[in-house]
Amino acid sequence: MITLENERLRVVIANQGGELQSIYGKQTGTEYLWQGGAAYWSGRAPNLFPFVGRLFEKRYTVDGLSYPMGIHGFAAQTELETEEAGPASCVLLLRDSDATRAVYPYRFEYRVRYTLDGSVLRTGYEVTNLSPGLMYFCLGGHPGFNVPLEKGLSFDDYQLAFSEPSEPRLIGFSEGGLTDGSRSPFPLLNGTVLPLRQALFDGDSDSVFLADAPRGVTLSSPKGSRGLRVTWPDMRYIGFWHTPRLNAPYLCIEPWSALPGREGVVEELSSMPERTVLAPGETSVHTWTVEVW
Repeated sequence: MITLENERLRVVIANQGGELQSIYGKQTGTEYLWQGGAAYWSGRAPNLFPFVGRLFEKRYTVDGLSYPMGIHGFAAQTELETEEAGPASCVLLLRDSDATRAVYPYRFEYRVRYTLDGSVLRTGYEVTNLSPGLMYFCLGGHPGFNVPLEKGLSFDDYQLAFSEPSEPRLIGFSEGGLTDGSRSPFPLLNGTVLPLRQALFDGDSDSVFLADAPRGVTLSSPKGSRGLRVTWPDMRYIGFWHTPRLNAPYLCIEPWSALPGREGVVEELSSMPERTVLAPGETSVHTWTVEVW
């Protein structure tokens, strides 16, 4: 485990997947990160690479060759090397190996960089293509946050408030968790607010994934004093999820660079919609942040 600390935050990170284990507010005495629970969801904040979500038939192709791939790729289940570690920042590194090339035929370096700045924790995904040709991938964050954040409040007392008025579109998913090609209007209260309620995740889809939304959202309750704000300047989509039909006491706020595979389509990675493309030797950086109070 790696611990980062400043005057306001104490953050703990596991080498497996570079996954956050704790975001503790020292001034508020509050644990903001969901701590996992077998009754709901055992994860805390997986980092997703080189895919997000599911693929049709749990496979994809590259240049006509088929490769197996489970949900969210393999980085979250893989031990990352500690490349740098300081009091308020660290870098964890995953290099390609025989095991990764069996399911993802590229040479690469994948880094997860964490940095504290006051009450802000910044997460950066840095991917470098070491292959002789083009490299394709998707990535994203999957952090869960405790809801409620204060005693005496409930999940339904909270809301999500976007940074500015917008008209986002709701991404449609099939029963198997694949995209179905639809994007329907998703009106927000006063153009900015999504009130939380358990039933929001109990319908045909257990998540709300939005396109065309502002790249910042605040999770808080009008009845409380503690909250958090997530921003994702380098990501196209934002999703909200928790385990359906169980009154789960957390919410995942998930910034993704792309979407899962399409229903009925075995994706050819070179032509998959919105995947990131890197030329040989090129590095990409995708970031998201969380600020707490």
